[in-house]
Amino acid sequence: MRFDHDALRIREGEEVDLAGCPTLVDLVYSSKQEYREMLADHVEQLSKLQQVHYADNRYALLLIFQAMDAAGKDGIIRHVMSGINPQGCQVFSFKHPSAEELDHDFLWRSNRCLPERGRIGIFNRSYYEEVLIVRVHPEILAMQGVPDRLINGKKVWEERYQSIVAMENHLYRNGTRIIKFFLHLSREEQRKRFLARIDAPEKNWKFSVADIKERKYWKHYMQAYEACFRATSTKHAPWYVVPADDKQNARLIVSQIIVHTLTELGLSYPSASEERLKELADIRHSLMNERG
Repeated sequence: MRFDHDALRIREGEEVDLAGCPTLVDLVYSSKQEYREMLADHVEQLSKLQQVHYADNRYALLLIFQAMDAAGKDGIIRHVMSGINPQGCQVFSFKHPSAEELDHDFLWRSNRCLPERGRIGIFNRSYYEEVLIVRVHPEILAMQGVPDRLINGKKVWEERYQSIVAMENHLYRNGTRIIKFFLHLSREEQRKRFLARIDAPEKNWKFSVADIKERKYWKHYMQAYEACFRATSTKHAPWYVVPADDKQNARLIVSQIIVHTLTELGLSYPSASEERLKELADIRHSLMNERG
């Protein structure tokens, strides 16, 4: 069963009302067994595509995951990318910026982590935090050392959107394909997952008091995400709002989108030149006639 993932894609300049976007949709699987089989199939396809992607060495793929706490980013990365060769994949989680990072422009620390051609880069949170958490908590701007005259009023967010879009367009023109996922979790489902983390000793480490503090800003975050999607979802770097109340469903939807994107690139193994084929034939002849 396939899901119409194009329905989750935000069109360029589209107004987004997250309250009207579902956090739960009809399941693309009918049982746990079918879920496991579908995920295994997607993982196998991704593994094969990644091998060709690595050998083809013309494109880079950047996957960006943004979400409220407990939406399942880590689980999606762990399950969906489980068959990927670590040699061709890089995962980065962006936490609080260091002093060195704060002394540079807001895109600097993430730009250093962009994937090379032939590789898949995964950002668990990203430079989009600079127009999300920083917008919800504008006092963070004061820590970044930016001159006051450059960060007053709403203009700073519009300018940051412009910088992001320009950077993503530049990457596209140089062979990087970008897919941006927002795991859309309901406030009620987050509450249940927080309780599960508290009640299960092995999950206590996942829970932070800061998570509860940020939960109080839910409405503000939704507004920041809506403004961000409208300004930064483009033809070449689209946002997908993925219903995330069912973790398994979200994993299947995300993996399907990644498989589709890699397939559309028309990847292929490099073909050998006549000179190279002759060289290989000579080596083969030598090996076949080699004696103990």
